[in-house]
Amino acid sequence: MPTRTSLNPWDAAPAADKMEETTTSAVGEESHWIPLTDLMTGLMVIFLLIAVSYMMQVEADAARIKNVAIAYSEIKDALFEDLNREFSADLPKWKAQLLKTDLTIRFSEPEVLFAPGSSELKPEFQAILQDFFPRYVRILTSKKYRDSISEVRIEGHTSSAWNGSTSPDQAYFLNMELSQARTRSTLAYVMSLPADREQLAWLRRYVTANGLSSSRLIVDSKGEEDVARSRRVEFRVRTDAETRLANILEVTK
Repeated sequence: MPTRTSLNPWDAAPAADKMEETTTSAVGEESHWIPLTDLMTGLMVIFLLIAVSYMMQVEADAARIKNVAIAYSEIKDALFEDLNREFSADLPKWKAQLLKTDLTIRFSEPEVLFAPGSSELKPEFQAILQDFFPRYVRILTSKKYRDSISEVRIEGHTSSAWNGSTSPDQAYFLNMELSQARTRSTLAYVMSLPADREQLAWLRRYVTANGLSSSRLIVDSKGEEDVARSRRVEFRVRTDAETRLANILEVTK
């Protein structure tokens, strides 16, 4: 006869205890993983917020740069038109040019400007400056442009030549000395004009003399130095757009 197995309820206790331990262990592991998942989610949200904030800042900086560029373009175009309207009839007789690219008025007739090797203004150039500069200053100091001007540069340029016995290096530095002397004498002359005395404080603040030797030669269609045209005096306007752009770029570094 088969032996009957006794089903004692107490015999099941160890198995139940094991199941409870397993369940408790699983809950413990789950309780360990839930905070880690929350941490990863939180970090992802933080990184996302940082990325969004950065992109918003980049877009804001791009918009500011665009606004400065638009303002500069508008001022540049308007100033060119006003200068051209004022001087277009006089430029040919002065042997001068108005360049739209950088708002430069270029006087490039060496025989009119200075004697060879001299920084003393010729009478012809003095007469031109007497006519040109007060009208030039009147435009630049008008309410329309006054607050947008950062510098008015008087630039002196030479050819690369000096004389046959000097080396290229010697010629460069001798021409540097000469170009600096010429721009200083030009600056001194225009600031002494009676018509400009009312704007003397503004002139001292914004008008500068810059001798550049042969660093910016003018070349012909063959790429060779144009000696005569390289010997010139230029009046060039810089607006505050460059300063404003530099400030924006400095902040965004």
